[in-house]
Amino acid sequence: MINLEKLNQYKQAFDFFSQHLSYPEELSIFNEEFFEATFASGMPGLSSFRSYWDKIGKFDELDKIQEQYIETFDFQKKATLYMTYAKFEDSKERGQMLARLKVLYEMYGLNMDQAELSDYLPLMCEFIFAADWLEDERSLESFSLLFAVIEDGTYHLLQTLEKQNSPYFYLIQGMRELMKSCVLKQEVESK
Repeated sequence: MINLEKLNQYKQAFDFFSQHLSYPEELSIFNEEFFEATFASGMPGLSSFRSYWDKIGKFDELDKIQEQYIETFDFQKKATLYMTYAKFEDSKERGQMLARLKVLYEMYGLNMDQAELSDYLPLMCEFIFAADWLEDERSLESFSLLFAVIEDGTYHLLQTLEKQNSPYFYLIQGMRELMKSCVLKQEVESK
């Protein structure tokens, strides 16, 4: 079960994840003030986020950050930001999961672009950040599904990013640590 109150405290981090896992189109998201405002002292995953920030900060020009992003996510089949792809590839089960995620977003008022797939990690992070889900009685069940998909997809992604020695490894590692801190203890022990 997900601790929604705790997750709500970290909503701003999911805006950061969404922006930093999308194709970088402007340098303004690589702003120290944005980083500091997002990640408070003592926050789960903070050391990983700092490692990401230090490594991505070495790319001082937008075109170099874009090149790093393309090399990481566009040319590596196993470094996919589509969270159900590693498990299901293009099977019928993946189509069913994509449909479930799309319905979940629509329940909370998010209408997706027809060209987007619902398991795209930046979209999932944007949903956590932007949707009004805290007081909704459907959220416990909905977020259990969402967390399961993200956890499974990022597990495979993390392994690939580590092999590539990618700065994005640290961002995904920190996100997983942050999300794990929002899972109630009794579920963690049963796994």
